[in-house]
Amino acid sequence: MPAGLPARRRGGPALVGPLLAGLLGLGLLGGCGMGPPPSGQEAADLIGAPPAPSPRARALAGYYQRLQRHLLAQGLLRRDGGGPDTGFRSLDLARNFTAIAFYDEHSGGELSQSRAEVSRFHPWRGPVRIAGYFGPSVSAAQRSQDSETLRSYASRLARITAQPITTDAANPNFHVLFMGADDNDALRETVRKVWPDFPASRLDRLTQLPRDIYCLVHTNTPSAAWGRERAIALIRAEHPDLMRLSCIHEELAQGLGLSNDSPFARPSIFNDDEEFATLTSHDELLLKMLYDPRLKSGMSLEAAQPIIRQIAQELAGEIGS
Repeated sequence: MPAGLPARRRGGPALVGPLLAGLLGLGLLGGCGMGPPPSGQEAADLIGAPPAPSPRARALAGYYQRLQRHLLAQGLLRRDGGGPDTGFRSLDLARNFTAIAFYDEHSGGELSQSRAEVSRFHPWRGPVRIAGYFGPSVSAAQRSQDSETLRSYASRLARITAQPITTDAANPNFHVLFMGADDNDALRETVRKVWPDFPASRLDRLTQLPRDIYCLVHTNTPSAAWGRERAIALIRAEHPDLMRLSCIHEELAQGLGLSNDSPFARPSIFNDDEEFATLTSHDELLLKMLYDPRLKSGMSLEAAQPIIRQIAQELAGEIGS
Protein backbone atom coordinates (compact mmCIF):
# COMPACT_ATOMS: atom_id res chain seq x y z
CA MET A 1 0.00 0.00 0.00
CA PRO A 2 1.51 3.35 -0.97
CA ALA A 3 1.63 6.12 1.56
CA GLY A 4 -0.75 8.31 -0.42
CA LEU A 5 -4.11 7.33 -1.83
CA PRO A 6 -5.86 9.49 -4.41
CA ALA A 7 -8.88 11.15 -2.85
CA ARG A 8 -11.82 12.86 -4.45
CA ARG A 9 -13.84 15.66 -2.92
CA ARG A 10 -17.10 17.22 -3.98
CA GLY A 11 -17.61 21.16 -3.09
CA GLY A 12 -27.30 8.17 -0.13
CA PRO A 13 -27.26 0.20 0.60
CA ALA A 14 -28.02 -1.90 3.07
CA LEU A 15 -30.23 -4.79 3.73
CA VAL A 16 -31.11 -4.12 7.33
CA GLY A 17 -30.94 -7.58 8.84
CA PRO A 18 -28.74 -10.05 10.74
CA LEU A 19 -25.56 -8.40 9.50
CA LEU A 20 -26.52 -5.31 11.46
CA ALA A 21 -25.30 -6.53 14.83
CA GLY A 22 -21.88 -7.43 13.48
CA LEU A 23 -21.17 -3.89 12.42
CA LEU A 24 -22.06 -1.87 15.51
CA GLY A 25 -25.55 -1.12 14.30
CA LEU A 26 -24.45 -0.36 10.73
CA GLY A 27 -26.54 -1.62 7.82
CA LEU A 28 -24.62 -3.58 5.15
CA LEU A 29 -25.70 -3.70 1.53
CA GLY A 30 -27.51 -6.87 0.60
CA GLY A 31 -25.96 -8.97 -2.16
CA CYS A 32 -26.87 -11.99 -4.22
CA GLY A 33 -28.94 -14.67 -2.57
CA MET A 34 -29.91 -12.61 0.45
CA GLY A 35 -33.53 -12.08 -0.46
CA PRO A 36 -35.55 -8.85 -0.59
CA PRO A 37 -35.01 -6.01 1.87
CA PRO A 38 -37.40 -5.78 4.80
CA SER A 39 -40.34 -3.44 4.69
CA GLY A 40 -39.99 0.04 6.15
CA GLN A 41 -41.70 -1.03 9.38
CA GLU A 42 -39.59 -4.19 9.66
CA ALA A 43 -36.44 -2.16 9.12
CA ALA A 44 -37.48 0.35 11.74
CA ASP A 45 -38.13 -2.47 14.19
CA LEU A 46 -34.67 -3.92 13.52
CA ILE A 47 -32.61 -0.78 13.89
CA GLY A 48 -34.78 1.32 16.17
CA ALA A 49 -35.01 5.08 16.03
CA PRO A 50 -31.68 6.88 15.55
CA PRO A 51 -30.41 8.90 18.52
CA ALA A 52 -31.20 12.60 18.68
CA PRO A 53 -28.67 14.51 16.56
CA SER A 54 -26.02 16.65 18.19
CA PRO A 55 -26.06 20.44 17.69
CA ARG A 56 -23.24 20.08 15.15
CA ALA A 57 -25.15 17.46 13.14
CA ARG A 58 -28.30 19.62 13.19
CA ALA A 59 -26.31 22.63 12.02
CA LEU A 60 -24.76 20.65 9.15
CA ALA A 61 -28.14 19.27 8.07
CA GLY A 62 -29.61 22.78 8.06
CA TYR A 63 -26.67 24.14 6.10
CA TYR A 64 -26.93 21.47 3.40
CA GLN A 65 -30.70 21.91 3.14
CA ARG A 66 -30.19 25.63 2.51
CA LEU A 67 -27.38 24.92 0.07
CA GLN A 68 -29.49 22.49 -1.95
CA ARG A 69 -32.36 25.01 -2.14
CA HIS A 70 -29.90 27.70 -3.23
CA LEU A 71 -28.41 25.53 -5.99
CA LEU A 72 -31.83 24.46 -7.27
CA ALA A 73 -33.02 28.08 -7.34
CA GLN A 74 -30.11 28.83 -9.68
CA GLY A 75 -31.06 26.01 -12.05
CA LEU A 76 -28.21 23.79 -10.86
CA LEU A 77 -28.20 20.13 -9.74
CA ARG A 78 -29.78 19.17 -13.05
CA ARG A 79 -30.92 15.58 -13.62
CA ASP A 80 -31.74 15.77 -17.33
CA GLY A 81 -28.43 14.31 -18.55
CA GLY A 82 -27.76 17.31 -20.77
CA GLY A 83 -29.73 18.75 -23.65
CA PRO A 84 -29.65 21.07 -26.68
CA ASP A 85 -27.79 23.66 -24.62
CA THR A 86 -24.94 21.28 -23.80
CA GLY A 87 -23.71 19.94 -27.13
CA PHE A 88 -20.19 18.56 -27.47
CA ARG A 89 -17.98 17.08 -30.19
CA SER A 90 -15.31 14.41 -30.23
CA LEU A 91 -12.56 16.96 -29.55
CA ASP A 92 -14.38 18.03 -26.38
CA LEU A 93 -14.89 14.42 -25.33
CA ALA A 94 -11.23 13.53 -25.89
CA ARG A 95 -10.02 16.64 -24.05
CA ASN A 96 -12.33 16.03 -21.11
CA PHE A 97 -11.42 12.36 -20.86
CA THR A 98 -7.73 13.23 -20.84
CA ALA A 99 -8.22 15.78 -18.06
CA ILE A 100 -10.41 13.53 -15.94
CA ALA A 101 -8.73 10.12 -16.38
CA PHE A 102 -5.06 11.12 -16.67
CA TYR A 103 -4.61 14.03 -14.26
CA ASP A 104 -4.57 14.13 -10.47
CA GLU A 105 -6.55 17.06 -9.10
CA HIS A 106 -4.88 16.83 -5.72
CA SER A 107 -1.48 17.85 -7.01
CA GLY A 108 -2.85 21.19 -8.14
CA GLY A 109 -6.49 21.00 -9.03
CA GLU A 110 -6.27 22.48 -12.52
CA LEU A 111 -5.64 21.08 -15.97
CA SER A 112 -2.12 22.40 -16.28
CA GLN A 113 1.13 20.48 -16.14
CA SER A 114 2.50 23.12 -13.80
CA ARG A 115 -0.42 22.71 -11.39
CA ALA A 116 -1.66 19.12 -11.86
CA GLU A 117 0.31 15.92 -12.07
CA VAL A 118 -0.15 13.54 -14.99
CA SER A 119 -0.90 10.05 -13.71
CA ARG A 120 -0.95 6.64 -15.31
CA PHE A 121 -4.24 5.28 -16.56
CA HIS A 122 -5.85 3.33 -13.69
CA PRO A 123 -9.29 1.76 -14.21
CA TRP A 124 -10.25 -1.25 -12.13
CA ARG A 125 -9.05 -4.46 -13.72
CA GLY A 126 -10.84 -6.93 -11.46
CA PRO A 127 -14.52 -7.14 -10.51
CA VAL A 128 -16.08 -4.25 -8.57
CA ARG A 129 -18.19 -5.43 -5.63
CA ILE A 130 -20.03 -2.58 -3.87
CA ALA A 131 -21.37 -2.57 -0.32
CA GLY A 132 -23.01 0.22 1.64
CA TYR A 133 -22.69 0.90 5.37
CA PHE A 134 -24.82 3.21 7.49
CA GLY A 135 -24.02 5.00 10.73
CA PRO A 136 -26.33 4.83 13.75
CA SER A 137 -27.61 8.34 12.98
CA VAL A 138 -29.21 7.22 9.70
CA SER A 139 -32.94 6.47 9.79
CA ALA A 140 -34.50 3.30 8.42
CA ALA A 141 -36.26 5.24 5.65
CA GLN A 142 -33.02 6.88 4.51
CA ARG A 143 -31.19 3.54 4.59
CA SER A 144 -33.87 1.95 2.42
CA GLN A 145 -33.84 4.79 -0.09
CA ASP A 146 -30.07 4.94 -0.41
CA SER A 147 -29.80 1.16 -0.57
CA GLU A 148 -32.05 1.03 -3.61
CA THR A 149 -30.20 3.95 -5.22
CA LEU A 150 -26.88 2.20 -4.76
CA ARG A 151 -28.22 -1.06 -6.18
CA SER A 152 -29.76 0.52 -9.27
CA TYR A 153 -26.73 2.73 -9.93
CA ALA A 154 -24.34 -0.22 -9.72
CA SER A 155 -26.46 -1.97 -12.36
CA ARG A 156 -26.35 1.11 -14.56
CA LEU A 157 -22.56 1.37 -14.26
CA ALA A 158 -22.25 -2.29 -15.21
CA ARG A 159 -24.38 -1.77 -18.31
CA ILE A 160 -22.42 1.29 -19.40
CA THR A 161 -18.95 -0.18 -18.88
CA ALA A 162 -19.70 -3.83 -19.68
CA GLN A 163 -17.71 -4.66 -16.54
CA PRO A 164 -18.56 -6.90 -13.56
CA ILE A 165 -19.91 -4.22 -11.20
CA THR A 166 -22.30 -5.61 -8.61
CA THR A 167 -23.58 -5.08 -5.09
CA ASP A 168 -22.11 -7.76 -2.85
CA ALA A 169 -22.34 -7.88 0.93
CA ALA A 170 -20.31 -11.07 1.25
CA ASN A 171 -17.02 -10.02 -0.33
CA PRO A 172 -17.05 -6.29 -1.17
CA ASN A 173 -14.08 -4.23 -2.31
CA PHE A 174 -15.81 -0.87 -2.91
CA HIS A 175 -17.16 0.33 0.43
CA VAL A 176 -19.67 3.22 0.51
CA LEU A 177 -20.07 4.77 3.97
CA PHE A 178 -23.18 6.83 4.68
CA MET A 179 -22.16 8.48 7.93
CA GLY A 180 -22.69 11.76 9.70
CA ALA A 181 -20.93 13.94 12.20
CA ASP A 182 -22.26 11.82 15.09
CA ASP A 183 -21.02 8.54 13.58
CA ASN A 184 -17.24 8.88 13.91
CA ASP A 185 -16.84 5.88 16.22
CA ALA A 186 -18.81 3.70 13.82
CA LEU A 187 -16.88 5.12 10.87
CA ARG A 188 -13.51 4.25 12.40
CA GLU A 189 -14.65 0.77 13.36
CA THR A 190 -16.06 0.09 9.91
CA VAL A 191 -12.95 1.26 8.06
CA ARG A 192 -10.71 -0.84 10.32
CA LYS A 193 -12.82 -3.90 9.56
CA VAL A 194 -13.14 -3.51 5.81
CA TRP A 195 -9.65 -2.12 5.10
CA PRO A 196 -7.32 -2.93 8.04
CA ASP A 197 -4.25 -1.23 6.58
CA PHE A 198 -6.06 1.94 5.53
CA PRO A 199 -3.65 4.81 6.35
CA ALA A 200 -4.31 6.33 9.77
CA SER A 201 -3.85 9.87 8.46
CA ARG A 202 -6.57 9.29 5.87
CA LEU A 203 -8.89 7.84 8.47
CA ASP A 204 -8.36 10.88 10.69
CA ARG A 205 -9.28 13.09 7.77
CA LEU A 206 -12.54 11.22 7.23
CA THR A 207 -13.63 12.12 10.76
CA GLN A 208 -12.63 15.79 10.51
CA LEU A 209 -14.01 16.96 7.18
CA PRO A 210 -14.76 20.65 6.72
CA ARG A 211 -18.31 21.23 5.62
CA ASP A 212 -17.32 22.25 2.07
CA ILE A 213 -16.22 18.67 1.40
CA TYR A 214 -19.55 17.08 0.63
CA CYS A 215 -18.25 13.55 -0.05
CA LEU A 216 -15.04 11.89 -1.19
CA VAL A 217 -13.50 8.62 -2.30
CA HIS A 218 -10.17 6.97 -1.57
CA THR A 219 -8.82 4.21 -3.82
CA ASN A 220 -5.63 2.22 -4.27
CA THR A 221 -6.16 1.53 -7.99
CA PRO A 222 -3.00 3.30 -9.27
CA SER A 223 -0.80 0.70 -7.54
CA ALA A 224 -3.07 -2.28 -6.88
CA ALA A 225 -2.51 -5.66 -8.49
CA TRP A 226 -5.32 -7.26 -10.51
CA GLY A 227 -8.18 -8.13 -8.23
CA ARG A 228 -6.66 -6.23 -5.29
CA GLU A 229 -8.34 -2.90 -6.02
CA ARG A 230 -10.16 -1.23 -3.14
CA ALA A 231 -12.11 1.94 -2.56
CA ILE A 232 -13.81 3.69 0.33
CA ALA A 233 -16.33 6.46 -0.36
CA LEU A 234 -17.76 8.66 2.37
CA ILE A 235 -21.11 10.36 1.88
CA ARG A 236 -22.38 12.70 4.56
CA ALA A 237 -25.59 11.41 6.13
CA GLU A 238 -26.72 15.00 6.80
CA HIS A 239 -27.23 15.72 3.09
CA PRO A 240 -30.75 16.12 1.75
CA ASP A 241 -31.92 13.55 -0.78
CA LEU A 242 -30.67 15.14 -3.99
CA MET A 243 -27.22 15.95 -2.64
CA ARG A 244 -26.82 12.37 -1.40
CA LEU A 245 -27.88 11.11 -4.81
CA SER A 246 -25.36 13.44 -6.44
CA CYS A 247 -22.59 12.16 -4.18
CA ILE A 248 -23.44 8.54 -4.98
CA HIS A 249 -23.28 9.21 -8.71
CA GLU A 250 -20.02 11.09 -8.63
CA GLU A 251 -18.02 9.17 -6.03
CA LEU A 252 -18.73 5.74 -7.48
CA ALA A 253 -17.84 6.91 -10.99
CA GLN A 254 -14.72 8.66 -9.73
CA GLY A 255 -13.70 5.60 -7.76
CA LEU A 256 -13.84 3.55 -10.97
CA GLY A 257 -11.03 5.65 -12.46
CA LEU A 258 -12.40 9.03 -13.56
CA SER A 259 -10.59 10.60 -10.64
CA ASN A 260 -10.20 14.26 -11.63
CA ASP A 261 -12.46 17.21 -12.47
CA SER A 262 -12.31 19.66 -15.34
CA PRO A 263 -13.93 23.10 -15.53
CA PHE A 264 -14.38 22.49 -19.28
CA ALA A 265 -16.37 19.24 -18.96
CA ARG A 266 -20.02 19.83 -19.90
CA PRO A 267 -22.54 18.34 -19.51
CA SER A 268 -20.83 16.53 -16.67
CA ILE A 269 -20.75 15.73 -12.97
CA PHE A 270 -16.95 15.87 -13.22
CA ASN A 271 -17.04 19.62 -12.87
CA ASP A 272 -17.20 21.46 -9.56
CA ASP A 273 -19.77 23.97 -10.83
CA GLU A 274 -22.62 21.72 -9.53
CA GLU A 275 -24.63 22.21 -12.73
CA PHE A 276 -25.44 18.50 -12.92
CA ALA A 277 -26.34 16.30 -9.98
CA THR A 278 -26.43 12.96 -11.80
CA LEU A 279 -24.55 11.14 -14.52
CA THR A 280 -25.01 12.70 -17.96
CA SER A 281 -24.90 11.36 -21.52
CA HIS A 282 -21.40 12.84 -21.80
CA ASP A 283 -20.33 11.07 -18.60
CA GLU A 284 -21.63 7.73 -19.86
CA LEU A 285 -19.31 8.11 -22.85
CA LEU A 286 -16.39 8.86 -20.53
CA LEU A 287 -17.12 5.63 -18.67
CA LYS A 288 -17.27 3.71 -21.95
CA MET A 289 -13.87 5.15 -22.84
CA LEU A 290 -12.49 4.28 -19.41
CA TYR A 291 -13.21 0.61 -20.02
CA ASP A 292 -12.52 0.40 -23.74
CA PRO A 293 -10.13 -2.56 -24.13
CA ARG A 294 -7.84 -0.51 -26.38
CA LEU A 295 -6.81 1.55 -23.35
CA LYS A 296 -4.65 -0.51 -21.00
CA SER A 297 -4.12 -0.04 -17.27
CA GLY A 298 -0.82 1.72 -16.61
CA MET A 299 -0.74 3.29 -20.08
CA SER A 300 0.98 6.67 -20.32
CA LEU A 301 -0.86 9.70 -21.65
CA GLU A 302 1.51 9.93 -24.61
CA ALA A 303 0.73 6.38 -25.67
CA ALA A 304 -2.98 6.77 -25.03
CA GLN A 305 -3.67 10.06 -26.83
CA PRO A 306 -4.14 8.74 -30.40
CA ILE A 307 -6.37 5.95 -29.08
CA ILE A 308 -8.42 8.42 -27.04
CA ARG A 309 -9.01 10.56 -30.14
CA GLN A 310 -10.07 7.51 -32.15
CA ILE A 311 -12.51 6.26 -29.50
CA ALA A 312 -13.98 9.75 -29.01
CA GLN A 313 -14.62 10.09 -32.74
CA GLU A 314 -16.36 6.72 -32.81
CA LEU A 315 -18.57 7.51 -29.82
CA ALA A 316 -19.46 10.95 -31.16
CA GLY A 317 -20.32 9.49 -34.58
CA GLU A 318 -17.72 11.60 -36.34
CA ILE A 319 -15.73 8.92 -38.14
CA GLY A 320 -15.46 9.96 -41.76
CA SER A 321 -16.96 13.41 -41.14
